[in-house]
Amino acid sequence: MQPNLDLITITDNQAQIIRFLQELIIRPRRDIHYWSTITKQTPTLKIGYIGQHLTSLILGMEGDRTGARGHDIIDETEVKSCTKVDQVDKCKDCDGRVMRSEIICSHCNSTNIDRKDDSKWLFSVKTEIELNLLVNGIDRVFLLISDYPNFKDNDFSSIRFEGFEIHPKEARMSIFKDLVTDYYHNNYLPKAQANQKTSPMNFHPYKLQFYMCNPIKVFSANIDNIDTELPEININKFILPNVDRNTVSSEDMPTSVLNKSELLAFINNAPFDEIIKPLLVDSSVTKEDFIKLLKKTKKENWNTMIPYINELGRNYLELRDIVVAPQSTTYRRN
Repeated sequence: MQPNLDLITITDNQAQIIRFLQELIIRPRRDIHYWSTITKQTPTLKIGYIGQHLTSLILGMEGDRTGARGHDIIDETEVKSCTKVDQVDKCKDCDGRVMRSEIICSHCNSTNIDRKDDSKWLFSVKTEIELNLLVNGIDRVFLLISDYPNFKDNDFSSIRFEGFEIHPKEARMSIFKDLVTDYYHNNYLPKAQANQKTSPMNFHPYKLQFYMCNPIKVFSANIDNIDTELPEININKFILPNVDRNTVSSEDMPTSVLNKSELLAFINNAPFDEIIKPLLVDSSVTKEDFIKLLKKTKKENWNTMIPYINELGRNYLELRDIVVAPQSTTYRRN
């Protein structure tokens, strides 16, 4: 997972990233939000090509000058972007559409708003050639996301950009290959062969399947007070383009993405002293006492007991079944 140093030609990366966010994110967003108050059209800025520009600055590599038909990055990295920023929300009372900047439904004056946070990365795999390219051909998938770090508090004044790498050929990230292969054989093909409507594979950020792929976070930045005259840009994490990714740990998985039966199965399956104890807030508790405590503790308080599961611990977790379509032949992960 050592990047090709000969292809890293973009330098002064952090300074250029800050300038990019100022000129292509903050300023256009401010303008489109102004016009949105007049036109009542959604102010969402599409992140596709903008995401490829930002990815080049993060990875220090140019694009391949081929637009949507060629490689996203010159080393053949596949870039996927998604944004949860300025999604269109829905009124819970009348089902009317509500813009993120609105606090009252314009259709019925209700304040009972369902704030949407369901944007995801999409992988379209329609042939064996495309499947093989994604799981065996390219060396790196780069996942870029923009979202609200304080979404649960209805705080839409801070926006976060994060970038993750998955290397499909690497054994530590083989779950990604399993997910894509499962999708193609168990979802896309049965539907296509039955002349049913097909959809891309949904890859949800910060969910169980995402963490099971052992993604490596290489970039994280916040734009705070984004709707003011003086927004603040802070780069919180940046792994230099030339760093060997084998030396970088993958993201820790919050235990909140599990349900109680999954967490209990993890506690029962993993070696307690070697794997689980180092993860506990109170490492003095026994396995039996911890299980008893877990069974009567609400999910929102799990972080006070076992905040996260690291990459080593995830080897003892089961991947949820993602087969959603009937099939005439059986396909199983190895």
